[in-house]
Amino acid sequence: MSLMANLYVGQSGLQTSQNALNTTAHNMSNVDTEGYTRQQVSQGTRAYQTLEKRYDCIAPKQIGTGVNYNKCKQVRSEFLDVSYRQESGRLAFYDVSTKALEEIEDQLQEMNGTEFADSLNNLWVSVQELAKDPCSAVNQSALVTRANEFLTRAKSVYNGLVAYQENLDSTVEIMVKDINSIGDKIRQLNEDIVYIESGRQEKANDLRDERNTLLDKLGEYGKIEYTEDVFGNITVLFEGSSFVTTDHVNHIGIITTEHVEPPESPVGYATPYWEYAAKTELDEYGNKVITSIAGGHLYNLETTISTTTNTDIGKLKAVLLARGDHNATYHDIVEDENYYNSNIAQSVIMNVQAEFDQMIHAIMTTINDVLINAESNPATLDNTAGLPSDFALFVEANPTDQLTYDINDEKPAGTISTGFTIMNTQVNPKLIQDPTLFTFRTIDGGEDTATMTALKEAFTKEDYILNPNVSTRNSFVTYYNSLVSQVANSGDVYKSIQQAQEETVSAVSSGREQIVGVSSDEELEFMIMFQNAYNASSRYINVVSEMLEHLVSTLGS
Repeated sequence: MSLMANLYVGQSGLQTSQNALNTTAHNMSNVDTEGYTRQQVSQGTRAYQTLEKRYDCIAPKQIGTGVNYNKCKQVRSEFLDVSYRQESGRLAFYDVSTKALEEIEDQLQEMNGTEFADSLNNLWVSVQELAKDPCSAVNQSALVTRANEFLTRAKSVYNGLVAYQENLDSTVEIMVKDINSIGDKIRQLNEDIVYIESGRQEKANDLRDERNTLLDKLGEYGKIEYTEDVFGNITVLFEGSSFVTTDHVNHIGIITTEHVEPPESPVGYATPYWEYAAKTELDEYGNKVITSIAGGHLYNLETTISTTTNTDIGKLKAVLLARGDHNATYHDIVEDENYYNSNIAQSVIMNVQAEFDQMIHAIMTTINDVLINAESNPATLDNTAGLPSDFALFVEANPTDQLTYDINDEKPAGTISTGFTIMNTQVNPKLIQDPTLFTFRTIDGGEDTATMTALKEAFTKEDYILNPNVSTRNSFVTYYNSLVSQVANSGDVYKSIQQAQEETVSAVSSGREQIVGVSSDEELEFMIMFQNAYNASSRYINVVSEMLEHLVSTLGS
């Protein structure tokens, strides 16, 4: 090899060391940058120059031509990336579920500073006081007043649960927009990365960091799977369906009951769906109208939630499950056990709504049954006063109301009367106007003790269960405490799972950070090493230059 060629050997050392120093400086400047991945220089040898080949030797005689800057690669663990995105999605799921249960506890325990349990207890006390002196106008008036207070506070609790449902519903559209935005950004980054890396000369590491950060965020919203092709494109599956492809993004849409028949949500709650899978048709003005999303649902919310099958991942799914698709009533429990287990039990809000409404319904209907069948009912004493049901304590606000959702094939929407639900009941206006209208005196003028005994037994009889999956029976007095205890126990379970998941995510994140994170001490060591290599190459060039100068000077003389 000539001395002139040796200059190129030194030059390769200078260039490679300079590039390595630049990479190290880039790492140092991003020590505290969130989502940054440590970059590592990969060096190799340039092609050797063969001087002689002899078949009696093991290897040919070769001379090196210098060092080569192969690439600047990211230091990441694919296994830890996948694990982190899955576990962070699971943490987000239980975080939403825990907060939902905490909100429900607040709704049940406190209502404008007054516990609902007080109104239930006051109603029970008024029944006991009335039993002591049924003919007392004061006691009769107290019963009507306490009944009205009880129903008013029950409506307030139920409205609070409905308001929280609506609050959760408002976040669904925001989440879907964010998911679509992440998908669009990933597709654009795919294009930019492929453009930069198509020459096979450099890696778009900073863009890859941005894309990895987006994948981390997407993993919190739902279960994702992704693969990278040889060109650098990443394709993403969201909840098992194609989301980001090499050339486009399949967006998620939002639909409510007003836009499609039959309604997907009885009360107009947002339902996410895959736009590409929706059935559409053109209206009279040529506009595309969605007619069905039956084959494009993002989730099957009837699937059992299980860590084993990875169905407990993503905060979007958690919000949809917690919110449910309608305002539940006692019908959701009593009409069909299978319907309850598949559609209601997994929604923390709808489950509590149904159980709470079932309690109020049972109290109201039982009290009404006792009063309607009472010997002292004004209609029984005077057949010209009207029907016995006219003197019930509670009446339907709108007797024509029907359920707006399907229970099963035999009980479709519009075929079941709403009946005595919390929101469709009021205290009898006749009794509010005249609380002493029901005198509790029999036809012979005596006190109707039999009716009072039946009323007291109605409150103490342990004849009610929270739902079909619970065997413990309660009375009206203990039902509400059991309901609150159930919510508290569920909250404790979700809280313990959430805390365990936080530890898991923290451990995976720490393990990943040890690989992708930048250590200033380590980078300083590399900087010194590359600086020394740069100085060595510089001295090497100086020596070769001096030799050339000496030869030229000598030959010239």
